[in-house]
Amino acid sequence: MRRLAITAALLALMACTPNSGEAAPGSTQTAPSAHPVSGLTVVPLTVTSGDKVHKFHVELARTAQEQARGMMFRTAMGADEGMIFPMNPPRGASFWMRNTVIPLDLIFVGVDGRISNIAANAVPYDESPLRSVGLVIAVLELNGGRAAELGLKPGDKVSW
Repeated sequence: MRRLAITAALLALMACTPNSGEAAPGSTQTAPSAHPVSGLTVVPLTVTSGDKVHKFHVELARTAQEQARGMMFRTAMGADEGMIFPMNPPRGASFWMRNTVIPLDLIFVGVDGRISNIAANAVPYDESPLRSVGLVIAVLELNGGRAAELGLKPGDKVSW
């Protein structure tokens, strides 16, 4: 009988302890989401342009394999979606549009976290190199024309 009481008490205690894999009640912590097509982690990203802050949800292409695939074969992307390619260590970047179906804006983020240059409206399937000006810590891909639509320009701050 004593063993049964101890077991019941332990089970009751365990039921009151939050699971380490879940956020505590009332917590604002959320688990990272995965993109339904790529399976990549989706993270928030902002571009501060003057007094305007533009918010995006971008896929995080971390590995060489994820970066090599990028947006290839994708047929659509939401207006406030994109993909970020972190570069660690910083380096000169060169992208192409091989097997990329939709036009893209490639936004090169310099070592200071600011836009160094933009390759706007990259042409689908074009294999011409699109290069950064100087070293970059990341390349952000948005829908073609989106940077101009929002007034993004070199010098704007990118954070993720």
